[in-house]
Amino acid sequence: LLPLVLKDYLTIYATRVLILCLFALSFDLVWGYAGIMSFGQAVFFGTAGYGVALIARDLGITSILLVLPAGLLIGLTFALLLGGFLLLGRHPASVIFVSLGTLTGSYAADRVARGWYYLGGQNGIPSIGPMSLGSYDITEGPVYYYLALGILVLVYLLCRFLVRSQFGLALAGLRENEQRIAFFGYQVQRLKAIIFSFAGAIAGLAGSLYAFHEGFVWPNILGVVMSTQVVLYVLFGGSGTLIGAVIGTIAIEAVS
Repeated sequence: LLPLVLKDYLTIYATRVLILCLFALSFDLVWGYAGIMSFGQAVFFGTAGYGVALIARDLGITSILLVLPAGLLIGLTFALLLGGFLLLGRHPASVIFVSLGTLTGSYAADRVARGWYYLGGQNGIPSIGPMSLGSYDITEGPVYYYLALGILVLVYLLCRFLVRSQFGLALAGLRENEQRIAFFGYQVQRLKAIIFSFAGAIAGLAGSLYAFHEGFVWPNILGVVMSTQVVLYVLFGGSGTLIGAVIGTIAIEAVS
């Protein structure tokens, strides 16, 4: 009901917060439930944002039926690549190795975006057109707010189902005692790679929503600052709860 009582600029701000809540959910899955400290979660968020921005700029495609699945797929692909490199080696990766590996990926992506003229360099990609559904443009305001809210609720419910399933119980055991889960016959590294990729897809979905809502993308959404920001959201709200990621994001953004 917020758009009915808030002024327009506050509705726009609330929409941005909802999108960041979706981003925080992706991090809570990998850290709060699987015990994977991903200091580079912004890589998937930012690459999806840049990806849909390029699709809109170079191909003129802004249909919500194409750009949101594209953002999700971009986030999933990058998470598969990075997760495969960090998690599926011959020897199990340590927490420190994964943390530093994802942090390095985030920093490298930021530097590439700043130095690549095709991506706009320091200025990023401005003037992204609004998403569309047929002939209707989905512009910032109440419509975009309800779109972001609906997607957030759906993804939240999907995550709740996931963490309460047999797979979710295995993830919880993985976080508490990895050796015991391995003793029970679970492929620990594969479990980590699956949830890491799934979370990357959610981050990519959030990044594509963010790009069209803000109307431009810039290197900061790929970098260490954004990656650290999502860690603070989940830390403040409580990791391993899902709803804590939402509460933490809203609380921090409300006072910032």
